[in-house]
Amino acid sequence: MGITRRAALQAMLTAGASAAGVRPAAAAVVPAPPADALGLLYDATLCIGCKTCTVACRDANGLEPDTTASPDRLYNAPVDLSPRAKTVIKLYAKGAVRSYVKAQCMHCVDPACASGCMLGALRKREHGIVTYDPDLCIGCRYCEVACPFGVPKFEFAKAAPKIVKCELCRERLASGKEPACTEVCPRNAVVFGRRAELLTEAKRRIAETPGRYVPKVYGETDGGGTQVLYLSHVPFDTIGLPALGDEPAPQLSRSIQHGVYRGFVAPAALYAALGIVMVRNRRRDDSAR
Repeated sequence: MGITRRAALQAMLTAGASAAGVRPAAAAVVPAPPADALGLLYDATLCIGCKTCTVACRDANGLEPDTTASPDRLYNAPVDLSPRAKTVIKLYAKGAVRSYVKAQCMHCVDPACASGCMLGALRKREHGIVTYDPDLCIGCRYCEVACPFGVPKFEFAKAAPKIVKCELCRERLASGKEPACTEVCPRNAVVFGRRAELLTEAKRRIAETPGRYVPKVYGETDGGGTQVLYLSHVPFDTIGLPALGDEPAPQLSRSIQHGVYRGFVAPAALYAALGIVMVRNRRRDDSAR
């Protein structure tokens, strides 16, 4: 006996009701930095804006000079991160108050760029460093949209474009060297080390000279925590560091993804039920011939 239209409709409704009741898995525990997490500590009160780190970064990574901001087009002084600049020094000035700030990948404990990358081209690997694998990249640029710090940059001008971002000079680390930017800084405004030790050092500086700093280490918990930490004498948001709260940036994107996936479950189940009905009816018709 074949399946009637009533039975088919009942099967579809049952499948849809079951699917609608499916709930996404509980949210994953917020990641913690690995015990051997490496990172940077930038102290804005020590930076003199010499941009030596920018030049060293360019040379260490084989990047073309970015002279777009220079009138004579000779001095390498990019004003923002770009496919030719993995780190830059920016100036904040308001009245008599001035401050420099170093911009580069923050190597987030829970990176939004990696969460947004559908094929895993961006991932946290050894020492918690967020690295990029061009062989897995399809150029969707979701990482650019997801990053709350505006770090990843796409090489629009190239025929075979890639994403460009600081990877903490991982090739230099593999050969026992430190990142190029920390090696050349004349004031030790940016230093390299284990994140846990850098955080301790940052808190020590605040405790010893509390009037010198905003009483906070940016990156300790901001956006779920970062492996690049900041000290500053002016509010962090004024020098371009976003106020993210303590929740990891990918939490929102993950909740949206879960909602979208859940929304697709019911239609998928209905189509599956309809497919079963069609196959069974076809078999019935074949056997009746």
